[in-house]
Amino acid sequence: MALRTLASKKALSFALGGAARLLAASARGVTTVTLPDLSYDFGALEPAISGEIMRLHHQKHHATYVANYNKALEQLDAAVAKGDASAVVQLQGAIKFNGGGHVNHSIFWKNLKPISEGGGEPPHGKLGWAIDEDFGSFEALVKKMNAEGAALQGSGWVWLALDKEAKKLSVETTANQDPLVTKGASLVPLLGIDVWEHAYYLQYKNVRPDYLNNIWKVINWKYAGEVYENVLA
Repeated sequence: MALRTLASKKALSFALGGAARLLAASARGVTTVTLPDLSYDFGALEPAISGEIMRLHHQKHHATYVANYNKALEQLDAAVAKGDASAVVQLQGAIKFNGGGHVNHSIFWKNLKPISEGGGEPPHGKLGWAIDEDFGSFEALVKKMNAEGAALQGSGWVWLALDKEAKKLSVETTANQDPLVTKGASLVPLLGIDVWEHAYYLQYKNVRPDYLNNIWKVINWKYAGEVYENVLA
């Protein structure tokens, strides 16, 4: 009986693959996540982003990702305990989508800052120099991110990424709630802009380019610069 149990566990571990094994190991402790607080009021980003959008985005959309991710982790824990490989595999989509939604939005809130507190001030220091080197100018970076964000079909994100191995910046897009790491393990998100309709529709309707043009007024470049310097330190 013990040998059959051991063989079953080994078969399950092999079926899960590397990434899923890590998820399963984490889930055994059922370490859940919580909705992070904002460092500013919902209306503090107006007129670039309305207070109503921020409240719904944070309290409803992000909160739902957190709740569904935690639920999926608990289900994964139960499936691993039972040796149910089919259930484990089936849960990967929910974990990726809702876990990605939590990761992406947690970065997004830090990428934003009220104008009165320095939001929208262009990047300085090492990140500012790197942007000039890799894109030609800050204006060229904004133009590229706006173009790729506007052209992204359906829902997703546009990112300013740092390839920590190549030590080079790039603009990337991800679909739905896929986190940036799905595009490459060496990519670090410095700035992510949510281009799901829930991020702008109440204010900008279907004109995504207007949202993209205005969000730069409240971008927290200080945070992006700190992440950049810490990664390369």
